[in-house]
Amino acid sequence: MSVRDLTTGLSYSYGKSLRTATASIVKVDIVIALLLQAQREERGLTSAEKALAERVITVSDNDAATALWHSIGGADGLASANRKLGLRDTEPGPGESWGSTTTSAADQIRLLAALASGKSPLHPASRRYLRHLMRNVTPEQAWGVSAAGTDAEVKNGWLPRERHGGAWTVNSIGIVRRDGHTFLLAAVSERDGTMQSGVEAIEHTAETVTAALARASRDT
Repeated sequence: MSVRDLTTGLSYSYGKSLRTATASIVKVDIVIALLLQAQREERGLTSAEKALAERVITVSDNDAATALWHSIGGADGLASANRKLGLRDTEPGPGESWGSTTTSAADQIRLLAALASGKSPLHPASRRYLRHLMRNVTPEQAWGVSAAGTDAEVKNGWLPRERHGGAWTVNSIGIVRRDGHTFLLAAVSERDGTMQSGVEAIEHTAETVTAALARASRDT
């Protein structure tokens, strides 16, 4: 878990060494790579690209993600975008296996910062566009770090992994508001016995950490 309070600058991380498969949280990274590509070409997204991006983020459509993965140039395209974003721990998946991209919670905070900072390589309109999509994730997929506050902009990922004997990888990233603060949150986990246990662990931890950081700012 990694959390950054944009209001106070306070941050907290736990389990910094964990690198795990992204599953579908990489879809945010893929859409960022698409937006950076369009910026380089000095154009907006096409209607087809917008339709794919909307399905990728709001309903986590895998076929749409594969289409955009090819559009950005696959692993090489993602790696190029991640260099611009300052990511350090993210290794793109091979071939079409975008969900096998590996990452850290800290890198996911760097990714979210690109959506929240005026110093981002993303243009303001690009940041607003992607955050709008994350704010409109279908309700049944809006669990995870969204439990930490309100007005959540979120993307989650989940899959059972054969290499872990069918145990679950469950991940959640997002931007939430709580007690007048804006938080970036990233939780990555693996070897959960069930998807639900992973979700519950993320939600409990995200709520606990953001409450503590908000309280710490009041006590200083």
